[in-house]
Amino acid sequence: MRPTTSLTGKKEVCLVGCLAHIRRHYEVAKEENESLAGYVLAQIQQLYRIEQIADQEELTYEQRMLRRQEQALPILEQLEKWMETAYPKVLPKSRMGQAIAYAYQLWPRMRNYLKDGRLKIDNNLAENAIRPIALSRKNFLFCGNHEAAQNTAIICSLLASCKASNINPREWLTEVIALLPYYAANKEKDLKELLPHCWESGNSKEL
Repeated sequence: MRPTTSLTGKKEVCLVGCLAHIRRHYEVAKEENESLAGYVLAQIQQLYRIEQIADQEELTYEQRMLRRQEQALPILEQLEKWMETAYPKVLPKSRMGQAIAYAYQLWPRMRNYLKDGRLKIDNNLAENAIRPIALSRKNFLFCGNHEAAQNTAIICSLLASCKASNINPREWLTEVIALLPYYAANKEKDLKELLPHCWESGNSKEL
């Protein structure tokens, strides 16, 4: 089962598509049909350009959302109509057919990044964060069992969150491990407070 399957339909979860994955499919399809794929890739480049300019202008999340609504939404709507028109004209199992089918299936989720300026247009940051894990697998090969593999994934995710939040992982682990018994004994305490993006060094001094 895909990890996102259990999240589908939950109101509190907003699933967002990845434009980088969609682009890769059209880059492959370009070898088969340069004109059709080239058109889509040009539109995708415009979407990334909007994000690049927003970064350069250091827009707030609210300003970025409004910019996307104004400039990116028309491009997404145009691409959606294009896919609906183009798909019947290509072979479903061709590279172009597969690229369109993949993108069209994800399109409702792809549009979700327009709703909030904090959301990313792709998940490249997440993929970069897990790249060390992929490299590490070549060294340690095995985790021992499924439970150990799950625990490894959890700790790697937490350490990646530390890096993203500019937190020293050694300091975070030292303090959080010391705090866990206190949180276990106080059911009113919320463990979410100890997550890297919520954590503040020195919490233990306040107890």
